[in-house]
Amino acid sequence: MSNLKVFENKKIRTHWDAEKEEWYFSVVDVCGVLSGSIAKDAGAYWRKLKQRLNAEGSELVTKCHGLKMLAEDGKMRETDVLDPQGILRLVQSIPSPNAEPFKLWLAQVGNDRLNEIADPEKALLRGADFYRAKGYTEGWINQRLQTIEMRKELIDEWRERGIATEKEYAILTNEMTKAWSGMTVGGYKKIKRLTKENLRDNMTNIELVLNMLAEVTATAISRNERPDDFAGNRRVARDGGKVAKNARQDIETRLGKTVISPVNSRDKKQLEITLPKKKPIKMKPLFVARYDYVNLQAS
Repeated sequence: MSNLKVFENKKIRTHWDAEKEEWYFSVVDVCGVLSGSIAKDAGAYWRKLKQRLNAEGSELVTKCHGLKMLAEDGKMRETDVLDPQGILRLVQSIPSPNAEPFKLWLAQVGNDRLNEIADPEKALLRGADFYRAKGYTEGWINQRLQTIEMRKELIDEWRERGIATEKEYAILTNEMTKAWSGMTVGGYKKIKRLTKENLRDNMTNIELVLNMLAEVTATAISRNERPDDFAGNRRVARDGGKVAKNARQDIETRLGKTVISPVNSRDKKQLEITLPKKKPIKMKPLFVARYDYVNLQAS
């Protein structure tokens, strides 16, 4: 979830990773704030600083990873980002009178997020506003917010079961997705013509429900069985996915077509699918014998 933060009238692009519960900040934007008048081109300043840090053997550069963020030309372009810990280390590498005020600002951003965690309604409202601004329908937004909460519970459960690395989370998610949809996450993204975009942000409401069913079921099974190794967690992820697979097949039998859709967020209105109503079942009238009716009236 991306948005802009403002430090002393200067915009800094940020991204909130709901699964990791972590902020990521555009390194170029932060360099622009800290370097001030020293560097007219913040991008060039960061490239030169990156070279110096590499020469010094700093691990800071290796902690950077690319995210697509809205550029000044209005297009989504990949830019280096760092989490708050990385940004603090970056601040130490740039001599700037803005260093201390920026640290206080960074702490405030984190505190605002902590307040949202303490009061989940604030986070939900912020999330709804984000998707609303993107043009998603209200029905889809409501469904998406529920999936975010369910995903968080699953991540928390995996942490309790000893899952710690990003690679492990990705493997388990892949196993679950493959179990219910018949495809890996990569294969699913290929059908929807996605690259680095969030798969769930491009699912129809039916796909979201099925994915959420897999995650809710996996969470419940994990809490019941308490797997103590990665193999056990992997099996539980598959079992959760199989429950959702059964539901998917039932829906597809009723519709006569697959619910795995190539539709993505470029056509947001199509993401909200309404299932056809079932035809009412005609019940044959119950036959009541005449003597039974008389007896009933007499009783």
